[in-house]
Amino acid sequence: MNQASAKAKLRRQFKALRAQQLPAVQDTIIQQVVNAIQGYLKAGKLRGHIGVYWPLSGEIDLRELKLNLKLPLALPVSGEDRSLSYHPWAHTPLRKDTCMIPAPVDEAALEADELGLLLIPALAMDQRGIRLGYGGGFFDRFRSNLAWRKVPSLAVLPQACVSTDLLPRDSWDVPLDGWISETGVFRVK
Repeated sequence: MNQASAKAKLRRQFKALRAQQLPAVQDTIIQQVVNAIQGYLKAGKLRGHIGVYWPLSGEIDLRELKLNLKLPLALPVSGEDRSLSYHPWAHTPLRKDTCMIPAPVDEAALEADELGLLLIPALAMDQRGIRLGYGGGFFDRFRSNLAWRKVPSLAVLPQACVSTDLLPRDSWDVPLDGWISETGVFRVK
């Protein structure tokens, strides 16, 4: 089985696992995200915006952070060239980006030093920080820029989707710094 086929099979497997696990653990994961953000704040390690995402079907919904934390948030915007940028999630209406996901396309793009933390959706992740997404490569291309790679980036997913086996890794895959699950925050070793 080639790498692309192996990843496609794993995507189906982990998407089903996530759908099965998420209803029971979503609220706990959101509380762990809040705890992590509060920990960053207390340690003085959080500056600027927190990059979140607009949830697709089956993803953990972090939109309530906008109401509950009163911190500046940013959402990703996808471009026609398959690029990704983060824009403040302010008061302007959201419009669909090129991937048809609601986004603050009318806000100016932020620079890496304007974000203190990126929370990224994932189907799965392994102990090395290799994230299994949907295969579009948006986050890997985005984080291939060294300035963006310096922004702490954590996947948000159920612990059952943290693979004990190594996930297939392509040359363009950029590891994340860790993950947040219902059992807490974990850093890649």
